[in-house]
Amino acid sequence: MKEDLERIRTEALAALDTYDSEADVEQLRVRLLGRKGELTSLVRRLREVEPNERPTVGAHLNQIKDELEQRISQALDALRRGERERRVAAERIDVTQPGSHRIPGHLHPLTQTMEDIVDTFVGMGFEVADGPDIEDEYHNFTALNIPRDHPARDMQDTFFVTDEHVLRTHTSPVQIRVMESRRPPLRVVVPGAAYRIDSDNTHSPMFHQVEGFMVDERVTFGDLKGVLSEAMQRLFGRDTRVRFRASYFPFTEPSAEVDIGCVLCAGCDQQCRMCKGSGWLEILGAGLIDPNVFEAVGYDPEAVSGFAFGMGLERITMLRYQINDIRLFYANDVRFLRQF
Repeated sequence: MKEDLERIRTEALAALDTYDSEADVEQLRVRLLGRKGELTSLVRRLREVEPNERPTVGAHLNQIKDELEQRISQALDALRRGERERRVAAERIDVTQPGSHRIPGHLHPLTQTMEDIVDTFVGMGFEVADGPDIEDEYHNFTALNIPRDHPARDMQDTFFVTDEHVLRTHTSPVQIRVMESRRPPLRVVVPGAAYRIDSDNTHSPMFHQVEGFMVDERVTFGDLKGVLSEAMQRLFGRDTRVRFRASYFPFTEPSAEVDIGCVLCAGCDQQCRMCKGSGWLEILGAGLIDPNVFEAVGYDPEAVSGFAFGMGLERITMLRYQINDIRLFYANDVRFLRQF
């Protein structure tokens, strides 16, 4: 048994000198001192030793057991202390070093313009509404006086999701949904995304519009002119000129295009790259709501009237900031976005 004790001691001390992980040392402790460990087994075999030698062998076994327990405990403490020191060194903060500079975020120019437009109309008594981006054909076309055989459908360049559902081509379907669920008087503005198959320096497959409408008794084209003239002057400045030109939209009659005086040359430069020397910039479309639209939502066109308008956010933002390519809004170029 003495030979076994010395062998176990020698092998254990040699192993402790090479182990560099807590797991290895713990495994050694279990192998030697665990319930089925080698030293524990030798303790049980003491009864096999001659009675006159048993005290000497027992004392020697206890000495080796105590020595190994102490060395294992010291090895574990050293490894844990070293791990703490490595962790502290890795996590150390040098307070003399300059801190990292975080650039604060800000609103995208399209979002800034959208909020300015919405705030303008909210300040004039309009409320804000929203609707789904995926629309059925009825709300996107039919209820807006654009039946299946209407040529205006060909102008929309529509993304079809199913045979009967589309990515909305304008925000006007929200006008239908609001009027279906509520009765006049109504003053509503609808900001949101729209989608058409179109892409160049002035068009994007996804773009943004602000739709607005007002419905009540005896609403006239004069009300339309007053509201939009005031809104354009709040957005572009009190000196902004506003004009209305006859136009056509399926869901309004009569209809008009609304222009503002050129924000770059004020109509004084025949070579102006923005207005091409005309002095005017097209800004939005509008008109009195067609009686067919009222009938689609269950309104009596003899009892109520109203107007609607729609403007492209990208178009207005390009005019406000003199940007010549719509694709810059979606390129995520930080150099461009930091200017706003």
